[in-house]
Parts: sequence; structure tokens; C-alpha cells
Amino acid sequence: MIKGDGSQIEKIYAIRCKSSHEQHLFSSLDFPTFPLYSLSAPPQFSNLTIFEFSNPYLCPVENQKKDVRKLSLAELEEFFLAHGEKKFRAKQVYEWLWNKSLKNFDDMSNISLSTRELLKNHFTINHIHVDLMQHSSDGTIKNAVKLFDSKIVESVLIPTTKRITACVSSQVGCSLDCNFCATARLKRMRNLNPDEIYDQVVAIKDEAETYFQRPLTNIVFMGMGEPLLNYANVIEAIDKITSPEGLGMAPRRITLSTVGIPKMIRKMADDEVKFNLAISLHSAINETRSLLMPINDSNPLEDLAEALKYWYQKTKRKITYEYVIWDGINDDERHARALAKFCKHIPSKVNIIQYNPIDEGEFHQAKQDAVDMYVRILEGQGIIAKVRKSRGQDIDAACGQLANKNEVAHLAE
Repeated sequence: MIKGDGSQIEKIYAIRCKSSHEQHLFSSLDFPTFPLYSLSAPPQFSNLTIFEFSNPYLCPVENQKKDVRKLSLAELEEFFLAHGEKKFRAKQVYEWLWNKSLKNFDDMSNISLSTRELLKNHFTINHIHVDLMQHSSDGTIKNAVKLFDSKIVESVLIPTTKRITACVSSQVGCSLDCNFCATARLKRMRNLNPDEIYDQVVAIKDEAETYFQRPLTNIVFMGMGEPLLNYANVIEAIDKITSPEGLGMAPRRITLSTVGIPKMIRKMADDEVKFNLAISLHSAINETRSLLMPINDSNPLEDLAEALKYWYQKTKRKITYEYVIWDGINDDERHARALAKFCKHIPSKVNIIQYNPIDEGEFHQAKQDAVDMYVRILEGQGIIAKVRKSRGQDIDAACGQLANKNEVAHLAE
């Protein structure tokens, strides 16, 4: 595109395929003579097999801005230097973005107006929005969190007399098909970005201070999704949460809960992570566990045990087993003794979790006699066993109930 003075104006175009909806961006400076709204693809794209050129078309699109929080501090420094700004501006902006969790460039009060305009011209901030907040009779708060692309995840504030815990999601939906979990009925749509995980924590931190006048004390990755299937983003989010430049929370106050993927448990140990590990176990008998959690077919208990031994060898930190007892499924002495034996592999404790029904199906909370029997057998073997009461059941915020049941979930469809 040529201006009257002979200079060129860059416009960004997209080639899209109407049948597949796939898109590729290119610049008018690269193809200055390519006709607008042509009905055939330029020859330069003929080798791109991702496009089905049955009926492609051209349309002008806006130059897509990058989320500024995808940049490291070093990359921000490079950006400012390249635009004639002082290097220290990067640290100022970085502090606004992470330590102060600012959502708008205009509110960066110690940044000049011209620098704010520079940022707005090149970047965006894809912050989350709490689209719906539900309050339980027991004080629990559930957030329906709308992401920048209108998809929805849920996070939960769990208050007790001694602590306030944020339960956060790591994926939109889940792919693991655990038969007792409501989230498993949602297809996995995508992984959450580090900033989207971080923002959930910030939102609950603000709610803790607003509604309880108390600080956030703990974080658990027990919301929607399997954290170890979004490993890089989860680790980056935790790094930001624990960094002095972020929220400055101690790693020992963070627990990652997983179904138990052996190779990823080994990777965490090799990466020398400092947070706590919890395993969603529910049975120490392969046949039963595979019925409950199909991933056990490819990741059996024997492999899980070896990975956990490696974890303890490298970290010297005990783990927590999360365990639900269901009526007629794992409520007998055989299952209790199998659990006690499995706990002997490495130092550990057991949280026996109350089951939260998701429908009228086959899963029902075991009778109290069965729970008492488990505790007796475990404690008899010197294993710490705690029975945990669920919170937020009346708003479907309890463990295993997160499934976007609210009307706001339709925004993500």
C-alpha cells in the first residue's frame, strides 16, 4: 500500500479457509501487488497443507496485539530499549503487571502518558473476569471465571478457622474421564495460560480480604483439569505466585493434586519443585482403580509407586493421598488394607474425602462404619488418616463438582 509521499503502509491480512476456518496472517509489505479480496491463494502459500484451498478468501484483519504478560522482564527491557526508552521502565511495568496485578495500562501512574500509549499500541492485557460469584451457606465462594476468549473455568475460595485456601483450575475441561468427577464430563478445550492461573489466585486473594478481612494462606491445584498435562504453564504460574515480584507466597503453602502420571512426577522431582504433592488415588487395587480412573490402565499402581519413590528420594517430602470411599466399590477391608500397604512405599498421609454426588448414578458415599474401618486400619499401621468434610456442596463447589453448571457456562459454547 503506497501513501502519497511514497512511503508504505503495512496492513495485515488473513487467508482463511471457509471449510476449515484455519487462518494465516501475512503483511501487505510482503505481497504489495496481491489483489484485495482475491478468490485464489497466492502461490507463496501453495505448499501450506494446513489450508484446504477449496474456497479461501482474503479479508483485512487488525494486527493482533500480544499479551504483554507473555514477555519476560528481559524481553520487556529489550522492547523499551528498542523504542528509545530507559531500561528501568521494564521493571516498573513488570511490577504493575505481576506484583500489583494491574489490568489497564492507563492506571500505571508512575509511567508517562507517552509510554502508556506505546504499550497500548503494541500490547494488550488478557486478564480474567469473574463473571459469576456464588456464596455457600458455609462461607465457600465459587467463581465462574471468564477468560479472554469467553471460555469459562471455575475456582473456589475455601474458608476455615485457620486458613483460607484458593482452589484453582489448570485446564478448560479435562481429558481424563474419571467416572466419579463432574469435570470429566466436559471435553478438554485448552490449557490455561500462566497468567490465567495467576489471575484466579489474585481474584480469590482479593475476595479473602474483602469478605473475610483475612489473607489468602494456601493454594491447591484441585480445580478443573489435570495440572501435569499443562505442566509448563502451571510451573510458570507457580513461579510467579511464589516470586517476590509476584505474590511472594511460600511454595510450602501450595499443593498440586494429580491423578498420578509417573513420568511427570519424575520430572517434577528432577526439576526440584518446592511445592507439595497430592495423589488422587481412590484405590490401591489396579482393577478397582482402572474402573474409577481409566488412566490407570496405562499408568498402573506399580509404575506410580516407583515414581513416588523417586520423588521422595529426590525431595525428601512426604505426599498426601486423596481417597474417596464409595458404597459397594471400595468400602471393604481388602481395599483398606491395600491402601495401608501402598502407603508404606514412602512417608505419606491420607485424606479421606467425603464424596460429593454429581448425579443419581452408581457412586454413593460409603456408610460411616466403612470410613471408621479405614481410619482404624490406617492408624493401626502408623499412617496419619484425616477425614475431610466437604465444603460448598450447596453451590456445586465441592471436590469433584466443578462442571460449569451455571448459565454463564453457555458463554463458552
